[in-house]
Amino acid sequence: MLDVLILLLSLSSTVVLVPPPSITPAPCRQCCDHLGAEESSRDQAELSYVPEVRTYINMTILKGDKGDRGDRGTPGKAGIEGPPGSQGPMGSKGSKGQAGLPGDPCKVQHSAFSVARRKSLHSSEAYQALIFDTVFVNLGDHFNMFEGRFFCRIPGVYFFNVNIHTWNFKETYLHIMQNDSERAIVYAQPSDRSIMQSQSLMLELHLDDQVWIRLYKRERENAIYSDDVDVYITFNGYLIKPSEE
Repeated sequence: MLDVLILLLSLSSTVVLVPPPSITPAPCRQCCDHLGAEESSRDQAELSYVPEVRTYINMTILKGDKGDRGDRGTPGKAGIEGPPGSQGPMGSKGSKGQAGLPGDPCKVQHSAFSVARRKSLHSSEAYQALIFDTVFVNLGDHFNMFEGRFFCRIPGVYFFNVNIHTWNFKETYLHIMQNDSERAIVYAQPSDRSIMQSQSLMLELHLDDQVWIRLYKRERENAIYSDDVDVYITFNGYLIKPSEE
């Protein structure tokens, strides 16, 4: 401890002589004056005076070690957004990326039928649905052979065609029906010669719509001709464009 004190004093200490506060200076006397006993003791006290030493230490030279970093303060409020900067130069072209995974295959929807009838048919007291007995094409069994009707399973636009053979001296009078509505007529006047007659149309169908051929009732004597040798009566239809692709 003594060594440290000596070092501090040697580096930056300043000695200041301060007179004691309790001693007042003696008045001036001539050398020939006799001194009394009290004055003699006062002189002895002055001779035994030791100056008071006060040290001054320059604290700026006593630098300690660097302290630990304090905790981070709370962030301040966001400043006002500045104006947009100018557009930077265009970057260089990047390298070609890897090929992606293959996509799902396109789902193509189909619906088609082609049927025929090998028997003649005459009108009766009521309307008759034309029933077919021969199948050429019936995708998905959308055509019901027992009822003679096509049932729409894929909504969309369809094309339909019917071909018939007239009967000699009899009228031919049929309709292409959509549900219970007449959409197109197949007609031929009575003649001494039989002919082939045809009708075609396109229909937009909704789910479960029905398309069929209806023979007119007996109010008009009419008939269609066919035999077991050749095919004279056909009914065809197919999907052109589904509603949802």
